[in-house]
Amino acid sequence: MLPSVRSGCSRFIFLLLSCALLGSCVAHPRHTGFSGGALRFDSETAGRMRHVAALRRAAGVAVSTVVAASTIGLLAPEVLGFFQNDEEELSRLEVALLECVQRAERDINVERFGYGAPTAADCNAVVGVDRCGRPIYQSMELGNLKHARALACMQDILKELWPGPISIEQRYRFYRHAKVLETVSREQEKRLLEVDCAEELRGTIKPDVVLHADRHLLRAILILDLKFPCPGDRPPRWTEYGDTSVYVGSDQGELYGEAFGGKALMMSPKGIFE
Repeated sequence: MLPSVRSGCSRFIFLLLSCALLGSCVAHPRHTGFSGGALRFDSETAGRMRHVAALRRAAGVAVSTVVAASTIGLLAPEVLGFFQNDEEELSRLEVALLECVQRAERDINVERFGYGAPTAADCNAVVGVDRCGRPIYQSMELGNLKHARALACMQDILKELWPGPISIEQRYRFYRHAKVLETVSREQEKRLLEVDCAEELRGTIKPDVVLHADRHLLRAILILDLKFPCPGDRPPRWTEYGDTSVYVGSDQGELYGEAFGGKALMMSPKGIFE
């Protein structure tokens, strides 16, 4: 056999062996067991994970968190313990949730503005009034749309990947001095909103996502609140309670941590923040 032919055959055999090895890696993903159930990725979630980098570029935003290092694990070590110190598994969950937020930001902006992002003027534009006569700014409208889109995506992922119970947009009444927290039913919330422009809901809190470690649904290990700054180059920040609030002097993050006993973090298209 000629040297060139032998060389070509060798390369071909090497390629076949490489493909076989890669195939075996793909066919046997690593799973981690939990007392609350196994943490698994279905084919759709796995596909989303493979395209995270491309989606980030398409969204036009920078995300500080990568699969190799979990921001949640750094800022909320208790959660890492809940994942049996498996930072890789926590990071996969984190990246999938961030992808939901990024996709909501990108898709709603595309639907409203084409391929551009809203300017400060766009964000400050008044697009209507609520039934109490208060102005509705486009930033508020965009935030509501992005919240709904992102939470629908996150709920599906959390049901698959979070070993414990979850609460999405559940309203609570927090009696701060007594350290008592109680849930407000959806029906009661709707009825109170219709009575007098939500004044009856004064003193209640409504975090976006509450992740529980067990069936005690008035305690949490992690609270996530979604933030969609408008315009997008503004940093996310917790809402501060003003003089008319029973929580004056505090912000959302402080109050959520106090009410649920867990760590409260903000999640925005640019990453995860305290």
